[in-house]
Amino acid sequence: METTRQDLGELTDIGAVAALLAVSGLSVVDTGCGPGIVARELCARGATVLGVEPDPIQAAKNRAAPPVAGLTFVEGKAQALPLADQSVDGVFFFRSLHHVPLAEMDAALTEAARVLKRATGFLCVVEPAMTGTHFPVMRPFNDETVVRNAAQAALARTARRLFAVESLFRYVQYPRYENFEAMVTRVTGQTFNNIQRENVETEEVRKLFAAGQKDGAYVFEQPMLLNLYRH
Repeated sequence: METTRQDLGELTDIGAVAALLAVSGLSVVDTGCGPGIVARELCARGATVLGVEPDPIQAAKNRAAPPVAGLTFVEGKAQALPLADQSVDGVFFFRSLHHVPLAEMDAALTEAARVLKRATGFLCVVEPAMTGTHFPVMRPFNDETVVRNAAQAALARTARRLFAVESLFRYVQYPRYENFEAMVTRVTGQTFNNIQRENVETEEVRKLFAAGQKDGAYVFEQPMLLNLYRH
């Protein structure tokens, strides 16, 4: 097992991918793709992309969106991908492994290994770290401590067993909000986690949010962990 750590600096998710992988001409899966933002960016860089989303409401929105050549959206689960063995070049989890049910995270990683081409396939898992100033703002109404720790444990326990090479990278993002209402609208606008407005609009959250004021907006630090696995 080869383990490396490298700080990539400030990057978007697709920027981090571009720094490490050439996806043009590859067939890849975006597992837990949400609204398909990164799936579309991968497609724009020449990949053929299958976006898999377990939330039926979001999956329906994805399928109803204007079509993009090379991009297909389906409703499905990470632990039961609608793909043949050894059929794709890459599997991505962008901030989604920790949303897989705790008892099924290992199965999701095993499923990713199943569909990857043995000689050249890669698994790329991006997870938000629980450091920086953004996580404390989110924690009072969406405490993901348990599931994020579980995702890292599953990677250490299962991905390291399934793949020969693990490379760990870190990069940082700075989420920016115009005001408190902009943050509330963003975090309550996702059907997969069903965050309620009344749980966000509390005095505790307002105080934590106010601490991020900078240059006429509100800016927070969000470190990201990227684990890249190859056979």
